[in-house]
Amino acid sequence: MTNQHATEPKIAEKPAELAAIIRDIREMMARNRLVEGLVDRSQDAHHELVERIVHKQNLTRLAQKIEQLHPADIALILEALPVDERMAIWSLVHADQDGEVLLEVSDAVRMSLLAAMDREEMLNAANTLDTDELADLAPDFPAQVMQEVFTTLPLAERERLRFALSYPEDTVGALMDFDLVTVRADVRIEVVLRYLRRMEDLPDHTDKLFVVNRDSSFVGVIYLKNLLLSDPDLAVHQAMAKEVVRFHPEDKARTTADAFERYDLVSAPVVDEHNRLIGRVTINAVVDFIREARDEERLSQVGLREEEDIFAPIARSVKNRSPWLAVNLVTALVASRVIGLFDGAIEQLVALAALMPIVAGMGGNVGNQTITMIVRELAFRTLDNRDIRLLYSKELRIALINGMIWGGALGLITFLLYHDSALSLVMAGAVSLNFLTAAFFGVTIPVTRMKLGRDPALGSSVLITAITDSGGFFIFLGLATVFLMN
Repeated sequence: MTNQHATEPKIAEKPAELAAIIRDIREMMARNRLVEGLVDRSQDAHHELVERIVHKQNLTRLAQKIEQLHPADIALILEALPVDERMAIWSLVHADQDGEVLLEVSDAVRMSLLAAMDREEMLNAANTLDTDELADLAPDFPAQVMQEVFTTLPLAERERLRFALSYPEDTVGALMDFDLVTVRADVRIEVVLRYLRRMEDLPDHTDKLFVVNRDSSFVGVIYLKNLLLSDPDLAVHQAMAKEVVRFHPEDKARTTADAFERYDLVSAPVVDEHNRLIGRVTINAVVDFIREARDEERLSQVGLREEEDIFAPIARSVKNRSPWLAVNLVTALVASRVIGLFDGAIEQLVALAALMPIVAGMGGNVGNQTITMIVRELAFRTLDNRDIRLLYSKELRIALINGMIWGGALGLITFLLYHDSALSLVMAGAVSLNFLTAAFFGVTIPVTRMKLGRDPALGSSVLITAITDSGGFFIFLGLATVFLMN
C-alpha cells in the first residue's frame, strides 16, 4: 500500500480556497526573496544572522503549510507557479509525498520536477508507490532508475509491474490495479466478516469483494451491502452476484470508460483468457483516463502534439506549436490567392470585402461542430462504412437546413444594409454552399485520418478552418463574379 501520513492531509474544497493558498504561498516566497536581498546587501554580521533566522522560519512555515495539503492540491499549486517558484516549493514537499504528487501533476510539469531530482530522490519516490502507480510513472523515469526499482521489488510485485507495462496506455491492462480483496465461494459470510475486521484497511474504492474458486478463477462478486445485510450463516455463493461486468486487459480503455458510465460502476474485475482474476479497474483510474483523453483531444484539434506547461521554456513551446502553424501559413497563403483571383470583383463592389469574412467564419463554425461530434464518436468506437454513409447524409442535411435558415437571415440583413437584392441572394447561396462544404469535410477529415491509422483529432480544427476559409471566399466571390459583375 502507498505510504500514509499519521494525519489526513487537508483538502482544498473550493477553487477559491486553493487560489487563496497559492496566493499565500507566493506572498511568503516574495518575502523570502526580499530577506535574501537584504542579507546579500547587509554589512552587519548580527543583522545578517537575524535575517537568516527569519528566512529559515519563513521556509519552515511554508514547508508546514505544504505538508498539510493533499498531494492533488500540491500538484495544482506546482502547475500554477512559474518554474523558479515551482522548484522552490518542490524542494519543500515531504519525501513521502513525492511519488503521489508526481502521479497527480501533468506530464509536462512532471518532466520538469523529475529533471530537478537526483537518483536517490527518484528511488525514494518510487518506493512509496504501488505497482500499478509505478507502471504509470515508469515511462517518465530514467531507464537506469527504473531498473534499480525493478530489481528491489519482491518477485510477485516484479511480475505485476512487468505485466502492467506490457499493455499500451489506452487499454484496461494499463489502468488496472492489483490491490483487491478476494474470498472463496464456499465460506460462510460470518467468516468473511471476521476476515475483514482483522484487516487494517480496505483498498480504495472497495464496493465489492471478488469471489474466486481454488484455481483463482473468477466466479462472481459479493457487494459490501449484501455482505452486511445477509444472514451470517449463508455461504458466499448464496449471496453473491454471478452476472457482472468484467473486462480483459486487452480491452480498450475508452470502451471501459463507457461501461463505467453506463452501468454506474465503482470497480470491476479484470480477467484473463482463462477467466482467472488478475486485477480490477476502479472509478478513479477511469476518471483520470477520461480527463487525460479529453485534454489530449483538445490539444490535438488545434495541432498541439503534446501537453504544454504554461511556464515551459519559450524554445520548447515554440517547437511544440510550430508544425501546424506552418500548415496554417500555407493554407492562409492559399486563401489569399483565392481572394487575389477576384480583385476586380472586390474593386467594383466594396461590400464583398465586408461580407466575405462572415461566410468563411460561419462555415468554420459549422465545420468545427461537425468535427467535434465525429471525433467524440470515433473516440469510443470504430465506424463502419454504413455508419459513415449515415453520418454524411445526416450532417449534409443538417448543414442544408441551417444554411437555408442562417443564409436567409444573412441575405435579409445584407439587403437591409446594401439595398441590393442580387447581393442578398448571393450571400444566402454562398452561406448555404459553404455550410455544405464544411459538413462534408467535417466528416471526411477525421474519418480519413481514422482509416489511415492516425489520430482523428490531430490538427482537425486547423484543417477545417483552412478549407472553410478558402472555400468560403471562393464560393462567395465566385458567385458574386457570375451574378453581380457586368
